[in-house]
Amino acid sequence: MEDTKTNHALIWSDRWRLGALHKNELLNIGFVSVIIGFLFILFHLFGNMVDNVDSRSAFTWMISRWGDKVSFGADYSHGYLIPFVSLAVVWYKREEFFAAPKKICQWGLVVIVMALAMHWLGAKMQQTRFSLMALILLIWGIPFYFFGWKVAKLLIFPCAYLIFCVPLNFLDALSGPLQRIATTMAHGMLEGMGIECQRVGTQLMSPYFQLNVEAPCSGLRSLLAMTALTAVYAYFTQKTFVKKWILFLFSIPIAVAGNIGRIISIAMVSITAGQQFGTGLHHDWSGYVLFTVAISLMVGFGKLLNVNYRELFKTWKKAYLSHS
Repeated sequence: MEDTKTNHALIWSDRWRLGALHKNELLNIGFVSVIIGFLFILFHLFGNMVDNVDSRSAFTWMISRWGDKVSFGADYSHGYLIPFVSLAVVWYKREEFFAAPKKICQWGLVVIVMALAMHWLGAKMQQTRFSLMALILLIWGIPFYFFGWKVAKLLIFPCAYLIFCVPLNFLDALSGPLQRIATTMAHGMLEGMGIECQRVGTQLMSPYFQLNVEAPCSGLRSLLAMTALTAVYAYFTQKTFVKKWILFLFSIPIAVAGNIGRIISIAMVSITAGQQFGTGLHHDWSGYVLFTVAISLMVGFGKLLNVNYRELFKTWKKAYLSHS
């Protein structure tokens, strides 16, 4: 058995060493390398035309925005993980990629031309986000052209998932409404638990604590992170296209509920352990409460979507009739 495993390992190793590759395989590798190099040069040297940014690289601009918490309200630090998740999905589906029929598709060329035009337009408008969207479209369109629709269809999710890398500043406008929703809901739940509390704007005031739900605590950061997490979870756990989208869209109320749970936990800890501890140390670590609540709701709702209610109803009906 050990000799067999050793032989398989040697065969795999010898098969993929450079000297064992066929001429066509070497040409394909070289061609892919040229395409990757072209995309890197195009978006690294000519990807960002914003006057007040030193670098011309769209990648440098994007990575700087991931860590920019001063001029950018939302925290996009999860952007570092997104490309690895996309690659992991491609690796997980590698057998389907190999098995898919491959042929040149002219519609892929249309997508490539549209993406290049989109990048040119983004550069002219000094909208680097537009250029980054064009890069994602190119990453999808190039395999679409060379390998056809069957391969492109498998690449829709891992390529579309890269959108979570792109900082979308218009989402900052959601910060205010999220603050008000979280404060109103937390106030109602605290009063429902019999805790004396008054809401003034985005402040919660009580004889035991005083909380101010500021913009960083609006839940926008957790909303962005949870939509990215839920997208992957829905893709792998839900069986139909509709259920995938239902669970993905449900990530919005899930994130809001998690933030409400976080605010209530800060209030409860402030009552039991004091205002200083509740709004200090616990506040700094309360993100774990948020994601515990949110992930639990995500998994629970995903399980409910997967239940075959028709079969469940038949089972209940049969059990009821048997006891009648």
